[in-house]
Amino acid sequence: MKTILTTSAREAAEFIRRGGTVAFPTETVYGLGANVFDEKAVAKIFAAKRRPNDNPLIAHVGNFGQIESLVSEITPSAQKFIEAFFPAPLTLVLPKAERVPFSATANLETIGVRMPKNDSALEFLRQCETPLVAPSANLSGRPSPTTWQAVYEDLNGRIDCILQGAAATEIGLESTVVDCTANAPLVLRAGAITLEDLQKIVPDTLIYQVSKDEQPKSPGLKHRHYSPRARVILISDLKFRVSNGSAYIGLNEPYEKFDLIKICQSVKDYAHEFFNFFRECDRRHIKRIYCETVEEKGIGLALMDRLKRAAVSGTLSP
Repeated sequence: MKTILTTSAREAAEFIRRGGTVAFPTETVYGLGANVFDEKAVAKIFAAKRRPNDNPLIAHVGNFGQIESLVSEITPSAQKFIEAFFPAPLTLVLPKAERVPFSATANLETIGVRMPKNDSALEFLRQCETPLVAPSANLSGRPSPTTWQAVYEDLNGRIDCILQGAAATEIGLESTVVDCTANAPLVLRAGAITLEDLQKIVPDTLIYQVSKDEQPKSPGLKHRHYSPRARVILISDLKFRVSNGSAYIGLNEPYEKFDLIKICQSVKDYAHEFFNFFRECDRRHIKRIYCETVEEKGIGLALMDRLKRAAVSGTLSP
């Protein structure tokens, strides 16, 4: 398969209409899209990404009317979040409509739905004239792609088309996922729309702790995710010794010298940069990546969630 590169939303949408797969930019990370109602197209996403079949997909819509084609009910809490945030880096888990194939939901009776806050994504989705399922456009387990070049590294020859964005994605973290099927909304995956943001709209919103025996309703909860080839090590104290082939990313200058270093200006900047930094480390054959921990509040909660899932071990002492 030859992967076509294009900047035309109309050209990219033609591949979707023919049952193909297209990577496209959003405000979070690049997604890999296919027609949600086409089971053969959905299967191509799992094959291209080497994604486990029990990992549910998120549906993306280009307008509010498409939400109703995907769900059997918009619950009161979901309606409040839609009115407050959409379009946004926010996914709402709702009871699925009967016509949505179980292959898109990992055999769950629910589906995650979001409307991206990105002009290129919305134009592409509207050209497709159908909702798309779209996980991150990377090989399963690898760092999520924030540039079209990162998508090309992982999926060239495995997908039909890449819709090229002009720059890196704005946020650099996957969307917040909220289960709106229970009495109290439950945050399944942290993201740029924070718990504090959500609680301003629905005060009883909570963070969900997934059980090992329960099939998760959101991507990123079960399988190892976001991992570079290098070993990821979380550090809370910057006084430690390092060996050759090491890199560092964080908010503060470390005491040691590294082969590659990235000092971020804020937690938001850190969240935006670390996936791309992981991939740069892989290109340079870095063996260990030391990541400074941050306070788990606001977007720091989402950042630490991704770092912990990428790490082989927990926080190290000096």
